[in-house]
Amino acid sequence: MKFTIGSTYHGFKLIQEKNIEELNSVTRLFEHEKSGARLLHLENDDDNKVFSIGFRTPPKSSNGLPHILEHSVLCGSRKFPTKEPFVELIKGSLNTFLNAMTFSDKTIYPLASKNEKDFFNLMDVYLDAVFYPNLYSQREILMQEGWHYELENKEDKLSYKGVVYNEMKGAFSSPEGCLMRKIQESLFPDTSYGVESGGDPEFIPDLTQEEFIEFHKKYYHPSNSYIFLYGDGNIDKELQFISEKYLNDFDRISVDSAIQLQKPFSSMSEVKIDYPISSEDDEKDKSFLSMNFVSGDNISQPELHLAFEILEYLLLESAAAPLKRALVEADLGKDVFGSFDNSILQPVFSIVVKNSNEAKKEEFKEIVYTTLKNLVKDGIDKKLIEACINITEFKLREADLGGFPKGLFYYITSMDSWLYDKDPTMHLEYESYLSKIKAALTTNYFENLIEKYLINNTHSSMVILNGKKGLAEQKSKAVEEKLARYKASISDSEIEKIVQETKALKERQMTPDAVEVLETIPLLERSDIETTVEHLPLKEKDENGVKVLSHNIFTNKIAYINILFDAKKVDTELLPYVTLLSTLLGRVSTESTNYPDLSNEINIHTGGIHFTTEVYGDNENFEKYSPKLVVKSKALVPKLPKLFDIMAEIINTTKFDEKKRLKELIQQLKSRQEMKILDRGHMAAAGRLTSYFSPASAYIEKTTGVSFYEFINDIERNFDNKADEIIENLNKVSKLIFNKNNLIVSITGEEDIYTAFVAELPKIISILGQEELPDAKYDFALNKNNEGLLSSSDVQYVAKGYNFIKQGYAYSGKMLVLKTIASLDYLWNRVRVQGGAYGGFANLARSGNIVFVSYRDPNVSETLKAYDGICDYIGSFEASEREMTKYIIGTISELDSPLTPSMKGERATAYYIRGISEEQRQMERDEVLSTKSEDIKSFKSLLDDVIKENCFCVLGNENKLKDNKDIFTSLVNVFK
Repeated sequence: MKFTIGSTYHGFKLIQEKNIEELNSVTRLFEHEKSGARLLHLENDDDNKVFSIGFRTPPKSSNGLPHILEHSVLCGSRKFPTKEPFVELIKGSLNTFLNAMTFSDKTIYPLASKNEKDFFNLMDVYLDAVFYPNLYSQREILMQEGWHYELENKEDKLSYKGVVYNEMKGAFSSPEGCLMRKIQESLFPDTSYGVESGGDPEFIPDLTQEEFIEFHKKYYHPSNSYIFLYGDGNIDKELQFISEKYLNDFDRISVDSAIQLQKPFSSMSEVKIDYPISSEDDEKDKSFLSMNFVSGDNISQPELHLAFEILEYLLLESAAAPLKRALVEADLGKDVFGSFDNSILQPVFSIVVKNSNEAKKEEFKEIVYTTLKNLVKDGIDKKLIEACINITEFKLREADLGGFPKGLFYYITSMDSWLYDKDPTMHLEYESYLSKIKAALTTNYFENLIEKYLINNTHSSMVILNGKKGLAEQKSKAVEEKLARYKASISDSEIEKIVQETKALKERQMTPDAVEVLETIPLLERSDIETTVEHLPLKEKDENGVKVLSHNIFTNKIAYINILFDAKKVDTELLPYVTLLSTLLGRVSTESTNYPDLSNEINIHTGGIHFTTEVYGDNENFEKYSPKLVVKSKALVPKLPKLFDIMAEIINTTKFDEKKRLKELIQQLKSRQEMKILDRGHMAAAGRLTSYFSPASAYIEKTTGVSFYEFINDIERNFDNKADEIIENLNKVSKLIFNKNNLIVSITGEEDIYTAFVAELPKIISILGQEELPDAKYDFALNKNNEGLLSSSDVQYVAKGYNFIKQGYAYSGKMLVLKTIASLDYLWNRVRVQGGAYGGFANLARSGNIVFVSYRDPNVSETLKAYDGICDYIGSFEASEREMTKYIIGTISELDSPLTPSMKGERATAYYIRGISEEQRQMERDEVLSTKSEDIKSFKSLLDDVIKENCFCVLGNENKLKDNKDIFTSLVNVFK
């Protein structure tokens, strides 16, 4: 379809059209003349179509209004009055992405699908949700999603409950999250960025229904909207649908949603707050120190935007990063990292030292400024600049976002300028900015940036976060006392009103939607589903006695090479060293190259070399598994010789005896593992749980789970006494792993890439050990257990499950439909809607492991009881043909998540190692497609047997777990 600037298409006037070569897309900017809605279209050949609508939503306080509204508009609307249309869409659409997100100044509702019919269905539900939500007439929506007083009986203690309330209690339990929020508040006290858009649990209960409705009325109007369309869809049809079905109902209005610029400070401000740590933890070395600088704006400086992304990596992320090295070498803390937040009107550059002390703040400031001044005076190493520009350019051109839709990434990027009334393509056209930044190789480009925006910038802050024992308990007690005072201050009739409101809300939550209401949600037909499993190319070849798996896939001239070394030779007591080894390789010196230069070489010549551990299960025997140390690498074809030179050097000549560097990296690893456990508690709890009954999971727990954190904690604390032993064990494990026997190499790329790859492969093979080594005997003590893992978190992560193969059951694809029903019907309603947790999921694998787990959950025993109730739920399960179609479509949607070329190669390799053929994958798909209601019901006995084993693990608030100590066999202080 040909477009003309100034012409109108279904009410949309075309304002701008241009080709963006970097994205291989044509962009068009429209304005809907009647309603004032803005619309950006990116046309290209990507079949993963993306739609999003966003609104500028500056908060006035920290009561979480924008965030609670984001949840609430998806709880029923004019055309789709079901209580949870969002969940119905996840259950029964072929979406490749479906979510909603609240930022500091905007709220967006993105979705993606490869199926056109599905794409329009999803758009219809989302547009109706944002413009015509049921929250005006149904007060229970705010009560459920935001907050409410909970009181089942008059005599009970009054409490707060609500999905966002508990989500944010979890978010405020993460010290890194608290720090980032406080940084923004410290720099923008006079603007909407000075409050928390997600909601502070202390202030969420201040939100009223009237304020809630008023915010929607004011901001959720087309005149304040930013609509986005991306991909190979029919733009004429899409514009017509959006205009005729929705926008034509509205007249243009003036919406006062402007974001104000913060007036610059005359000097650095200082803010100090406390965060909770476990009562058994030590307050020493538990501080975060951060220096933060407002760096330009998102209105007129797109080049600066990209330059600062590179500068942040250059100063604080690269192994050669000079500012990071200066801070680490001064022993200011145990971890150093940075961030550049460019998602707001005035971007922020932050320098953070973790596990430090407040007493070191002046030394911190002095080292930062001295180091930056020296870089300006002496100049930054040009090799480092080249390395950082190259790796950034490689990632920009590769545009490999994993399973994340490209269109959504481009929408969020466009909003960095569009939200502030500037050209939405400003940050998408990076080529001209990149060429200007490359001048840094011969000029003082970055030195000038450092001088202007860091050294001489007074619009800055020092934020100090101090760990405090007992703070969580203190806050919890304060809330209890506040609620007790409130209850004592109100009359019996008011108390009775709260009891009745609690009862009414629970009744609403427990009452299923009527069939006719559910059927308002549009549904595809089974004929819309692709019945054949996607073919993943794989050819097994022998090259110099090594097994090579070739995946002939178009990769735009990038070679993706994974080298999988057998880790079965490493004895049990040395297993944690496999992960430690993978963390150190490429980040410590080799015999001929020091680690900063090695980092530069990697970034100049490749798209990255990463070492990691993987454990592949065996499809025929759940007790067998293949642990691997994997070298993941990527490079353009002309750079393959250099890539193999670098990999060979790292594998063959890495030195582990630089004790200072070794200690630094172990301290950093401990810090990152701690953050991972706190931020992803559901994964930590589920991993620990499955280690009770699965040999493969026991291996994973020792190498990446809570046990691995305990190992790292021990060697970090006792490093000076154990350094020689650590070095000896790393050398020992390295020799055991880097062996030619059982080696597998995976190469993803076109045929000419394979030819170039084969020519370089001998560089690796020739340096490997050849000795036949015996497999280690792993005899993990598998014992049913009920552990409570104590932390300072304000919420819980509750996991329960067992292995059904161990109990004599066989895996079937129909179980994936069971997983969909368990997660999105039963657990969503019981654990999230009724229980107030942010999430509840079922996980079910070919290995036989079945796990129920909650996320940011206020409960413990109530959630375990909810898991027990799934047996009766499935035992009485009845579903119509339409409902079963919905569950099957939702299951297929998850199976068919889009894969990038590199992901296809990795997926094919995993299937090969696990012994899963394409025929078996097709059989699994056929089983999903043929699942009937009675098949689901037949799984009751399996669930009965799983639940009867009573295996569970809970990671959560230490006081909450101690209050429930009778249900646990042991309480473990993870962060002691």
